Formats: sequence, structure tokens, C-alpha cells
Amino acid sequence: MSKVKVYHNPRCGKSRNSLKLVQEQVDDGEIEIVKYLENPPSAEELKSILAMLGIKAEELIRKNEKTWKENFKGKSFTEEELVEIMVENPILIERPIVVKGDKAVIGRPPENVQEIL
Repeated sequence: MSKVKVYHNPRCGKSRNSLKLVQEQVDDGEIEIVKYLENPPSAEELKSILAMLGIKAEELIRKNEKTWKENFKGKSFTEEELVEIMVENPILIERPIVVKGDKAVIGRPPENVQEIL
């Protein structure tokens, strides 16, 4: 069984609910919790997650965040630039992301995580 990695923001209700679902179905020793605001994923890690999710970088960005609205809204960026923006501003990364093996889901709604458990 492969470990389940949860990119988690403890202040987010959806993230807490998704983590709870994972904890109910997976042994603690098989769960890796990444507090991504403290430990942002690298550009390579983000690209890997995007590939597993099957989405573009723009679809992983939280566009209602103040940081996005004040600094990036209305501007055009390449895929590479968007990845770098998320690495430098992890608050913009949609949450939570749950990864198991070569599959990933966004826990919005939290029930989505059951797809890969």
C-alpha cells in the first residue's frame, strides 16, 4: 500500500474534513501530512501534482485570495510562471490535495478524497 500524502492547511475547514476522511480509512503510519503553507511544494512537485490531477496550473490557483487579486489578476502568465507563483505564494494553492501513488484529487468537496483511498 502506498502512503497517502495530504497537502493540508489546518485553518481550512475543507482541508480538516478531508484529512479526517483520510484518517478514518488509512492507518496513521501510512499518512504523510504536509502543511504546505509552512513547507511549500517545489516547482517539480507541483508539476507532478498537476499531471496527476490532469489540470493546468491556472486551475489549481485560488483566484479569490487577496494575494492573487492584488498582484496577478488580469495578467497573462505561462504555465511555468504560474507554477513559480504558487511556489512563492503557497496560499494560492487550492486545498487540500490528497495524493496516493500516481493519483491525486482536490478535496473540494472532501468526499472527493474517497476516489483514491
